[in-house]
Amino acid sequence: FCSIMGVKVASFQFNAFQENSFVVWDSERNCVIIDPGCYEKHEEKELFDFIENEGLKPIALLNTHAHIDHILGNAAVKTKYAIPFYLHKDDLNTLQAVASYAQVYGFEKYKISPDPDFYLENDTEYKFGEISFKVFHTPGHAPGHVVFFEEDNEFVINGDVLFNGSFGRVDLPGGDLQTLKKSIFDIMFQLPENTVVFCGHGPKTTIEKEKKDNYIHQF
Repeated sequence: FCSIMGVKVASFQFNAFQENSFVVWDSERNCVIIDPGCYEKHEEKELFDFIENEGLKPIALLNTHAHIDHILGNAAVKTKYAIPFYLHKDDLNTLQAVASYAQVYGFEKYKISPDPDFYLENDTEYKFGEISFKVFHTPGHAPGHVVFFEEDNEFVINGDVLFNGSFGRVDLPGGDLQTLKKSIFDIMFQLPENTVVFCGHGPKTTIEKEKKDNYIHQF
C-alpha cells in the first residue's frame, strides 16, 4: 500500500475485470472502503483479513459509480460491518440494474447490493475520521460517477474517469464521450498537477502526466 502523509491507501485487484478496490485509513485506524469488487470468497477474505490484520475500523462504504465490477462486494461489506453506504443519486439506476445482467457476465452468485444510505453531493466535503474527501460529480462513464479528492494528502480516488494514459469507456448505458471529456478537462485537469490518481483499473498516475499525454487529447 501507499502512505501519503497521515493517510494510507491500500488497493486490491478483484474479479474478472481486474478492478481496483481501495481501503483508505487515518492515524486513528478509521477506514473507508471504496468500490469493493470482491466477488469470490477468497477475495472477500483477502479484504476482510487485511482490515483485521491492520486493526482498522471501517466507518463508511463509498462507490465512485455502480457498474458491476465496482459493487460486487457491496453486500458483503454492508453485511459484515453495517456501515453507511454512499453513492451519487444519478447512479441509483445503474446500481439497481446490476441484478438484471450479473448472470450474463458470469456472476451467477451476485449478492444484490443494498441501496445507498446517503447520496453524495457534488462539490461537497465529507469527513471520515481524519480523511477529508471533496466529492466531484464526473459523469461520462456513468451518469452518477464521482471522484474522491483528498486535498491535504494530494490524491484522488477517481474510479473509471482517468486511467494511466487512457480513460473510461463511454459505450455503456449512460456513457457519453463529450460529457466525459468535460469531466476530465473541467474537473480532473483542474486538480493540482502533483495529485496522485488512483484508478479503477490499472496502475496509478498523476494529473501532471495525464494532462501531458493522456489519449483523451486525441478526441
